[in-house]
Amino acid sequence: MKNITSTLFLVFTLFSLSTVFGQSTASYDISLTTIWNSTDHTSVPANAHWSPLAGATHKNLNDLLEFGETAPMTNGIKEVAETGGTTNFEAEVNAQITAGNADQYLHQGFSPFAGNNSNASFTNVSVSENFPLITLVSMVAPSPDWFIAINNLNLRSGNNPDSNGWENTFTINVFVYDAGTDDGTDYGSGNTPSSPRQPIAMVTGMPINGNRMATITFTLKNSTLSTNQINTLENIKLFPNPTKGKITLSNIESINLKSAKVYNVLGKLVKDIPIEKGLSKLNIDLSHLNKGVYLLSLKTVDNKNTTKKLVIN
Repeated sequence: MKNITSTLFLVFTLFSLSTVFGQSTASYDISLTTIWNSTDHTSVPANAHWSPLAGATHKNLNDLLEFGETAPMTNGIKEVAETGGTTNFEAEVNAQITAGNADQYLHQGFSPFAGNNSNASFTNVSVSENFPLITLVSMVAPSPDWFIAINNLNLRSGNNPDSNGWENTFTINVFVYDAGTDDGTDYGSGNTPSSPRQPIAMVTGMPINGNRMATITFTLKNSTLSTNQINTLENIKLFPNPTKGKITLSNIESINLKSAKVYNVLGKLVKDIPIEKGLSKLNIDLSHLNKGVYLLSLKTVDNKNTTKKLVIN
């Protein structure tokens, strides 16, 4: 009996080994490609170019930028939109990091892509569920105070069984905004400061005409499971236990199971149970097995595991 108990402990330990994360994280490659042509836009200026793509991952809406409101007096967005400089904007991001509202500053220059268009890419950007929002900006150059932006984009999908709750790979359009700090109306307009500053708004008139100015693709590389999601796996109910052979698994509605396998105390697979998608509960007949102690191993589609001890009388 001592040997069986020791073997059971060893097997259960091996099946139970898993990494526990305080919060879920994901890694993305991010690629923004500009679209600057006379088909979508009334005209393309000479020396068309872009300032570095800058931004941050953060936790609250409008921490760095708010459409419909005036650019903050700290001048981060004003500097980006008017000159392409990022000194003040980076300082604003760092202030948000210090306050616990953001967790990283992002900055990447553009490389020529095709014609007047360019590409800026980030590789393996780590995003945590505490800071799931991303904001990125870049100056449309030359221009009076125009910039492209994505703002408050939430990379959490909320669908835990799918990629641990993170958005899978996707592409969206990016548009041009007027910072409201200069009254110029064309690419080459002279410096005419707005007084008072105007709300940040999409450029819908000439020469942009409200058309997209870029596309941005977020490519999910990998993701981890949070403690809460692991706890969800652990909340699966197994009854009756001990059993005379027939058992039921409940509370599996929100968990996308891939496999359910039963092992004896020596680690030998004795039952591989087929799984149907969308089950609210799973009934299992093990009445053909001998009396004794077994291990029920459950695995999700994203390869997260939990193991439960099962006794057959």
